Amino acid sequence: MFIDLIAGARPNFMKIAPIIDAIKKEQEQGTDIDFRLVHTGQHYDKNMSGSFFEQLGIPAPDENLGAGGGTQAEQTAAIMTGYEKLLMKKPSNLCLVVGDVTSTMACAITAQKMHIPVAHVEAGIRSGDWNMPEEINRLATDAVTNYFFTTSDVANANLRKSGVEDERIFFVGNVMIDTLLKHRSRFQKPPVWDEVGLEEGNYIVMTLHRPSNVDEEEILKSLMDEIINNTKDLPLVFPVHPRTAKILKNLGISHKRLHMIEPLGYLEFNYLVERSKAVITDSGGITEETTVMGIPCMTLRNSTERPETVDIGTNELLGVNPEAIQPALEKLFAGEWKKGEIPKLWDGKTSGRIVKHLIDLLK
Repeated sequence: MFIDLIAGARPNFMKIAPIIDAIKKEQEQGTDIDFRLVHTGQHYDKNMSGSFFEQLGIPAPDENLGAGGGTQAEQTAAIMTGYEKLLMKKPSNLCLVVGDVTSTMACAITAQKMHIPVAHVEAGIRSGDWNMPEEINRLATDAVTNYFFTTSDVANANLRKSGVEDERIFFVGNVMIDTLLKHRSRFQKPPVWDEVGLEEGNYIVMTLHRPSNVDEEEILKSLMDEIINNTKDLPLVFPVHPRTAKILKNLGISHKRLHMIEPLGYLEFNYLVERSKAVITDSGGITEETTVMGIPCMTLRNSTERPETVDIGTNELLGVNPEAIQPALEKLFAGEWKKGEIPKLWDGKTSGRIVKHLIDLLK
């Protein structure tokens, strides 16, 4: 049994890492299962190529397709071309894709056209927002998937509505939480902790990256002003992409409590999140991690593909109206933020369940 594990962007590797661990455990027990880690080259940075792999114990990719940058169409074409050549040279028994990035969609379609079955980890999640490239990737990937591994009952219901039979849906939990729980005891204090003099429970972590929030200067300025003006005397720690940092600088946004720093590694970033008073973000994955760590989370988006973080967890969807920020922060400072619970099967054992199912399916 020979499986391709596809990854192309940083979140993919967080999801692939525990699956690799689970496969290796099966190998140690004599199970006939092997894998090929395929890095599409969609994203490449020093955190991804060096310390990031070391931190999560990810082996070097067996293949790098070198897709690089370009427009989404150019990137999709490069990934599909590269993966097709790889499959022609050495086909696999299954293509396993994770998440919702361009690599997920491109490799799923390529494999299916080469008559190789596709398994999708994090299948069935939907934001309902077709302006997000990720939503198109999810829809296209699930349209050509054979086996659906899901994180929640909501995802299961989404798949059933689209006509997927129950026998192809496997509710296994959340692989991101496998990674979080495995490495939680190894979180590392980043330099900013001592540089700024941070204290546990007495600062707020921010992340903003979605074009709808950071590319429109007026919107970004309004969001930042509201956050700065309503966070009392707490430090704001903002690991920021250089492009966003440039926009903020052009807008003249600075404050003695606002600490814009370089993007952090996985262990350093989650060290900050776990000890923060709250997180303000427009990410999806971070809302899962804050839910498990019990940290209040405010999401600056109109929709979320992870509704369980709102319905069950510690996340609240504020939308993109800056006026929603003040009442949310008042609720936080009044000690009235919900405690939240951990969703079903977010227990650190998801990857083992996935691999067991794959062994049964590919017998």
